[in-house]
Amino acid sequence: MDIGDYVVRKSYEKDITFKIIDKRVNEDGKEVFVLKGTNLRIIADSPIDDLEEVKPDYSGEKDIVFNNAVNDTIRKIVAYRGGGEDIEPVKRKRAHKSPHRLISDENKNDLVFGRPGKILHIDGDPVYLDNCLKVYKQLSLNAVGFAVKEREQPSKVIELVKEVKPDIVVLTGHDGMAKDIKDYMDVNNYRNSKFFIEAVTELRNYNSSYDELVIFAGACQSCYEKILDAGANFASSPNRVLIHCLDPVFICEKIAYTNIEKVLTIHEILENTITGIKGVGGLQTRGKYREGYPKSPYA
Repeated sequence: MDIGDYVVRKSYEKDITFKIIDKRVNEDGKEVFVLKGTNLRIIADSPIDDLEEVKPDYSGEKDIVFNNAVNDTIRKIVAYRGGGEDIEPVKRKRAHKSPHRLISDENKNDLVFGRPGKILHIDGDPVYLDNCLKVYKQLSLNAVGFAVKEREQPSKVIELVKEVKPDIVVLTGHDGMAKDIKDYMDVNNYRNSKFFIEAVTELRNYNSSYDELVIFAGACQSCYEKILDAGANFASSPNRVLIHCLDPVFICEKIAYTNIEKVLTIHEILENTITGIKGVGGLQTRGKYREGYPKSPYA
């Protein structure tokens, strides 16, 4: 086995597929491999005798569950929007009939168009970023992505926001807790939570409105409470669990395609996420979808 190979852990009943990204010697002088989950935002290490090599398309028990959930969510979103990127997802109220109206209600609806919110996705992992960008495109979302290491995100986020001018910002990557953690509110017990907190603070100093700039921040096992306190609309992870790499995407989709007249409850926002309320949470937030009228005959 070597860097780049796909493996499963025998001690965990081969439930999750990993890719070997590094190898090192531990404190006991034994060689261990550093692993990255293909679906879950998890970094782990394991001795070679606990690993079994698999093909890149192998799916463990948990992988199958997550893959089915992702496919079901995408199908549900596309069906809800009528299968097209120009279909308004929010039910419109029909205009009251009037003898003075110039066009019928049906023709009026044909002339309505819309603009979903624009997304800036900053990810510490370029592979996960690429996976997210593919699903953004599949869901007809206007998303721009940048791979930026977690520790560099606080110093670069404002520059990128000024360049992209997004409605929604995602700050994610990898995170994790120290072993035998006792104080879950001490950010020093987390690998990268402090960087997500600093980046969110920078964003809120730039734009303090939760309606104008929507923020998702955090990764697996991140310090959820502190990230929200810094000013994020949504964060991970309430129960300090692993989150699926597409959870931020499905939250962004819900916000981007909900009419600005509607404030979504947190239950509505999280209904399409893969890891649910144990993995992600946050605050009620206003949608970013704007209707336009009339649609140009030349577009």
